[in-house]
Amino acid sequence: MQPTADTQAKQIRQLTPIQQRWQMVKFTLFSISAGLIQAASFTLFKEIALLPYWLSYGLALVLSVLWNFTFNRRYTFRSVENVSKAMTLVFLYYAVFTPLSILWGDALTRAGWNEYLVLGGTMLINFVTEYLYQRFGVYRYTIDTNELAQRAAAKQQDAGNSAV
Repeated sequence: MQPTADTQAKQIRQLTPIQQRWQMVKFTLFSISAGLIQAASFTLFKEIALLPYWLSYGLALVLSVLWNFTFNRRYTFRSVENVSKAMTLVFLYYAVFTPLSILWGDALTRAGWNEYLVLGGTMLINFVTEYLYQRFGVYRYTIDTNELAQRAAAKQQDAGNSAV
């Protein structure tokens, strides 16, 4: 059976091991920067604005998600995926993750756990699950399709042609 144009367009991009590692490194670095934004804003909301844990966490999470989404879409996954569609898919992830993490975070802090330990653990869970969701869900068909990826591929092809 011959693949149709539709099935060819819908194939998951297979990355080399080096490409996979580099993608994970970029995701990690952007996630660390988002984590710093989340931790700093959480601290401001919690310690200076004196907001409760759940509200401080929720506001800080929104700020870090916007940052992380923007940079990972452009530089990590290098995707031309429709912004509205991609953001809706990320929103759906957070529609599940946020209430659950607020509930467990609030329960753990009420039980006496250190708020920053809970925040750190929650951020680690978020890091792993969000990478998997974005890599194999949101961007599975559109990795390396934006202009940055196209320029890099052309440059790599030019280098290969001039070496011959």
